[in-house]
Amino acid sequence: MKLSEYADREMMALDVANRLGSELRAALAQNDTVTFAVPGGSTPGPVFDALSAVHLDWERVEVILTDERWVPEANALSNAALVRRRLLTGPAAAARLRTYYSERQTIAEAARTHAEALRDLLPVDVMVLGMGADMHTASLFPGARGLEQALAHNAPACLPILIDGQEIQRFTLTAPVLRAAGEVHVLITGQDKRDALERAADMPDEDAPIRTVMDLATFHWSA
Repeated sequence: MKLSEYADREMMALDVANRLGSELRAALAQNDTVTFAVPGGSTPGPVFDALSAVHLDWERVEVILTDERWVPEANALSNAALVRRRLLTGPAAAARLRTYYSERQTIAEAARTHAEALRDLLPVDVMVLGMGADMHTASLFPGARGLEQALAHNAPACLPILIDGQEIQRFTLTAPVLRAAGEVHVLITGQDKRDALERAADMPDEDAPIRTVMDLATFHWSA
């Protein structure tokens, strides 16, 4: 596991944004288009703010979500809305965002549709993930319905996930997609998540889904 530590969150955001910009630029030099997978949540927001100002060929960047709550973009919980607001501004507004939610489909129907549609965008060139204190990443939550299928080596590109006690369903990229990404960065903040990351090293994947990428990702941590 590769771990970078920072004195504060501002330094982390700036450093990660610089790394992502360099990796996207390198990928664009080798490909006509590149796929950039990003999460929602509060932690990546400052990274998106800094990255959105970087000048590169954003019109050749396809942005996809690592996961999403099954809500329309008008909903405050929408990851797509956060990405439009924090990343797709300034120079980065030229990038194309692929969203998942549809009023015309159930989440299961959409998962089948997008699993097929994502084939042309995979493997992901550059990926950003988060991690919760429960050791979930994307929407691969311990104990969630659909987790076993999403962790399988032959899982489709995306699947629905349902967490007991939550009414809102979730939509996630699966373990094979996460593991096939070219560059993977995981953003974590706070001592509780740092402690959780250390515990995850000795746990099975179903109890600590972050283990899916532990051997290939660069982890970025600040208190």
